[in-house]
Amino acid sequence: MQRYGITIPFDGISLAGQRDLVAALPDLGYTDVWSSEVDGADAFTPLVLAGEWAPALRLGTAIAPVFTRGPATLAQSAAALAATAPGRVAIGIGASSDVIVERWNGILFDRPLQRVRDTARFLRAALAGEKVTERYETFAVDGFRLSLVPDPPPRLLVAALRPQMLRLAGRESDGAILNWLAPGDVGTVTPYVHAAGPGKEIAARIFVAATADPVVARGIGRRALAAYLNVPVYRAFHEWLGRGERLAPMWAAWASGDRRAALAALDDDLVDELVVHGAPEACRERVLQYAEAGVHTPILALLPVGGDLPATLRGLGPAAA
Repeated sequence: MQRYGITIPFDGISLAGQRDLVAALPDLGYTDVWSSEVDGADAFTPLVLAGEWAPALRLGTAIAPVFTRGPATLAQSAAALAATAPGRVAIGIGASSDVIVERWNGILFDRPLQRVRDTARFLRAALAGEKVTERYETFAVDGFRLSLVPDPPPRLLVAALRPQMLRLAGRESDGAILNWLAPGDVGTVTPYVHAAGPGKEIAARIFVAATADPVVARGIGRRALAAYLNVPVYRAFHEWLGRGERLAPMWAAWASGDRRAALAALDDDLVDELVVHGAPEACRERVLQYAEAGVHTPILALLPVGGDLPATLRGLGPAAA
């Protein structure tokens, strides 16, 4: 089944005020809503609301960071969400970034690959109702058992960028969540996930500036790209994808403190590769290129371009095709 997701909550609207927008999504062709966890809402609260407002939707976290909650607390959050929407939950976990983990939460960003692996193994056992007493490489758990065991347990996915984490996603979970890549990159990334065997889900967050004004779209896209691609994990990802030479002037300007020059160094072609933009109908066609390249679950992440949000959601939705 080809899924089609969108990121919630929507910007500029209170959580309580999003009921009608979310409730309309299934009729527009959306199958999933996914949350992110950066500096706004937490990963779980918007999904709990969405599960009540639109019971047909699958609910997913993209992602819940493995450092910022203890293992047992993360298991409790995942179990509670899965219990509210049986069979309709996918828990995406990931390392997040040193900015979020260290600068914002005061937690050492140490051995992220191992921490994600250990957390995935712990969650598998805990969400199955097992009593867990285990000394993992990055943490230890002594005698924990969930008293609320979801039936069925949620799907588990791992956010991954480069080969080691992509392979880990294939080995230790039900699939991978990708981020900030072009349709042409999908074929480079996904074989590492599928190396563990068939049946792995590939989800991808796709940043969308739904406006027919290319100047506005590229301006907002540049700011989003600069914010992300100067984070070390995303810089390493795009160096691995072969964009190091193209991005070097932007990185150099950013490191010197010249933000304006950094934005100017991101050429139109690069923005067009990594940010979907145009009228909603044109954006929808571009998103389908990701599906054709091997993404089972596109997850649209709307960039703040203004306009009529209900009309945008209609135009982006598969039912409008």
